[in-house]
Amino acid sequence: MICRSGLGGAAQQEWNQQVRGETATQQIDRNYVELLQEVRVAQTGVQILFAFLLGLAFTQRFDALDVAQRTVYVVALTLSAAAAGVLLAPVMYHRLVFRRRLKHHVVMTAHRLAITGLVLVLLAMVGSVQLAASLILGVGASVLAALVGLVLAFLWFGLPWLDLRRHQHGEAEWS
Repeated sequence: MICRSGLGGAAQQEWNQQVRGETATQQIDRNYVELLQEVRVAQTGVQILFAFLLGLAFTQRFDALDVAQRTVYVVALTLSAAAAGVLLAPVMYHRLVFRRRLKHHVVMTAHRLAITGLVLVLLAMVGSVQLAASLILGVGASVLAALVGLVLAFLWFGLPWLDLRRHQHGEAEWS
């Protein structure tokens, strides 16, 4: 089970039973629905980014890109395609194991795929910022892209990690 409150699996289930009144199966179902909602939000963003990057190659200004900019473009395009694929993977996984009583495995695998997909989105966004900014800022674009990457990495990974550390010894009030 996805442990959000810092509790172990058995303790998490006991907490869910006492506080939410839900069974282990209900918790897994809820976790899956929550995860799908999160993936839907991320998927929309990555699809827009991917479409933007795909369209760039067909603009008149694309021919003016130097070798480094084209390399960044190809890397960002590939990362956004990989992110879209990884974020779609839980759907196919679920379709292939549907009605096999593997919902717990679907949730855990989808959880890992979502994190991997978000890392790929982060990298694709940094590359896209670097590419777009390089047309205006030149060398400063790399500094801007690095700052964007650091801020997003902190918001997406650092902030949750800090909260997990802060609450690792106590039980969460809600999950």
